[in-house]
Order: sequence, then C-alpha cells, then structure tokens
Amino acid sequence: MAKRLYVGNIPFRTNEEEIRDLFAEFGKVHDVSIITDRETGRSRGFCFVEMDNADAAITGLNERDFGGRTLRVNIARERRPAQSYGS
Repeated sequence: MAKRLYVGNIPFRTNEEEIRDLFAEFGKVHDVSIITDRETGRSRGFCFVEMDNADAAITGLNERDFGGRTLRVNIARERRPAQSYGS
C-alpha cells in the first residue's frame, strides 16, 4: 500500500524527475509534488512523495546528503483544517 512521505530540505533547484529517481531505488513511486511559493513559483525546499515501501525509503534516505543538503524524510502528517477566528 502506498504511503505519503514528507521530504524536507531538498535543494531549491531539484526537479520532480530527480526526486522520483532518488526514491525509485526503494520502491514504486506513484506521485511527487514539489511545493512552490504561490507568488514567485520557486521551490520552498520540500516535497511530498507517494510510494510503495515508504519505510525502506525513510531508512535509506533520511539524513542522507542530496545535492549538498541533508534530507529529512518521514511519514507525512495529515493537514489540519484551517482555524476560523471569531464569528
């Protein structure tokens, strides 16, 4: 079953294909989403990867050097609903 991973501290110039290739050595990659700034379109330095065998990818890639940066890889947490203030 596929799991969604948070991948932090990726190089700002990394593209989806590079991330896909990196994670493919640990299992089938279903999706890669590099998060970008809404105004500038530049990478914010993190992405999400949905893949099979996520535990092996965490073990193999967390704290590994990639493009001169140390990756942070873990299971993605569900996004919390936005808070509404005063009504």
